[in-house]
Amino acid sequence: MKYYDVIIIGSGPAGLFTAINCDDSNRVIVLEKNNVAGKKLLLSGAGQCNITHEGNVEDFVKHYGEHGRFLKNALYRFNNNDLLDFFRKRKLEFISNDEGKVFPNTLKASDVLDILIKECNKRGVEINYNFCVTDISYNEEDKIFNVKSKGKKYKSSNLVIATGGNSYSYTGSTGDGYTLASKLGHRIEEPLPALTPLYIKDYPFGDLSGISFEDIPIYLWRNNKKIKETMGDILLTHKHISGPGILNFSRYVNPNDVIKINFIGQKNIEGFRKEFIKDIQSNGKLLIKTLLKNYSIPKRFIDEILKIIGIDEKITCANLNKKLRNRLVMMLTEYPMTVERLGEFNMAMVTKGGVSIREINTKTMESKIVDGLYFVGEVIDIDGDTGGYNIQAAFSTAFVAGNTI
Repeated sequence: MKYYDVIIIGSGPAGLFTAINCDDSNRVIVLEKNNVAGKKLLLSGAGQCNITHEGNVEDFVKHYGEHGRFLKNALYRFNNNDLLDFFRKRKLEFISNDEGKVFPNTLKASDVLDILIKECNKRGVEINYNFCVTDISYNEEDKIFNVKSKGKKYKSSNLVIATGGNSYSYTGSTGDGYTLASKLGHRIEEPLPALTPLYIKDYPFGDLSGISFEDIPIYLWRNNKKIKETMGDILLTHKHISGPGILNFSRYVNPNDVIKINFIGQKNIEGFRKEFIKDIQSNGKLLIKTLLKNYSIPKRFIDEILKIIGIDEKITCANLNKKLRNRLVMMLTEYPMTVERLGEFNMAMVTKGGVSIREINTKTMESKIVDGLYFVGEVIDIDGDTGGYNIQAAFSTAFVAGNTI
């Protein structure tokens, strides 16, 4: 049985960066179940690695749902600028797109991973591939962790679980960390898909695949009560609704919830209603579908909405009765869609749920239950918006854990 000062399970960005930030005097080993490191990192940003996002720390905290407060200390100690500086010092530069997403200027995720591997090698960190942990235990008297795989055993006074969540399971993220954490006494909040599309009952827009709407209001209803709302971009696909606004909102959605979408984009629905009625009264001879083009609605969407409501595409504004007019306003501003299910883990970008944040010290990432046990990255019950926030959280939590050790 080999002894190490630090054992890290998982070689994603969180695991590798924890190793890099441990003091060089520590004997550190990273255990990875795959035959290569960072499989999921290589997929990020469609292989281009959306590593982080522009903005200040105060803004970042708002992009992690209800658990942003947990990350506040980590983000302040190692923010997006700190992350980019780390790589810039190693000759990798970055570019940003119009949405504020940050990528390496080479647009290659492999360049980010290569630097992490080189830094580990420089510090003498061992990376043991094809090592699937089969058992784990903690000796309270000696304060030593015992980690086993078939034919191999390791022990350490510090253990870091950096195994990721359940999303993209073919990369090795199969929830192993939840089993290990649970065995060591930690509570696991139910892992669920997040940053995932929504499948709709009797989905009406299958023929409108590719149509998108920018920065429009989205409302979440449950048991006939509005419980949440947001603004975001929406994409209609041939099977479901997606786009950043829907993906980010999915962390709050349950099957049978109702999503209401304001395709017009005006938050003041009553204001739009009055404006629309005035336009109808002023343009009696105009076709209703022609009038709707003034509101920057895609033609294909207009045709489909009129068909769904049962409004003849040749009807003029003067001939649109009050009942149909009110239904049209409702369908444009509060179109209701009942959620059948969320996209599963093979589609979800991250996992909602994981090791309970109540049992982790926010200033160290150390367990409040077991001395020397640390959690970093997606295995924790944190999930950020799309746009680089989750990778930033992985690096920030890893920085804190590594420096603490």
